[in-house]
Amino acid sequence: MDRPQRVEPGPGQESVWDYPRPPRLEPVPERLRVVFAGQVVAETTAGWRVLETSHPPVYYFPPADIRPGVLQPAPGQSWCEWKGRAAYWTLALDGHTAPEAAWSYPEPVPAFRPIAGHLAFYAGRVDSCWVGEEQARPQPGGFYGGWVTSRVTGPFKGEPGTRGW
Repeated sequence: MDRPQRVEPGPGQESVWDYPRPPRLEPVPERLRVVFAGQVVAETTAGWRVLETSHPPVYYFPPADIRPGVLQPAPGQSWCEWKGRAAYWTLALDGHTAPEAAWSYPEPVPAFRPIAGHLAFYAGRVDSCWVGEEQARPQPGGFYGGWVTSRVTGPFKGEPGTRGW
């Protein structure tokens, strides 16, 4: 399949087609936030983002910046060719449950050691996710966990017809 046509970024935007492969890990100094069951369950100014070609950024939260007691280990695991074995987490709060709403890399490969034990959240499985004061949308398709904001242009992996990318 041919590489899709890159959307030219405007001022203050990044194209996901300029992100590297293998992915790059970067600190995120601005506030990241996750809301579930009407409450903030994760909030940090010490997050990380993973940038990978064709994907919107995936944001990772330090465990200390996640509300205690809201995450329970979920069954199953997966393998990322870049980061290693992923574990999944179910979010539960006030009678609301979101199975496999988050994931982590307990022992990532050396290049991603800074995010060992940090958690990323699927934007489509919680009430809302925020980068600064902007609400993010889920990466299309439901399989990948990137957060789409006005700061990134696509097209994005996960949209219809992108399986062969």
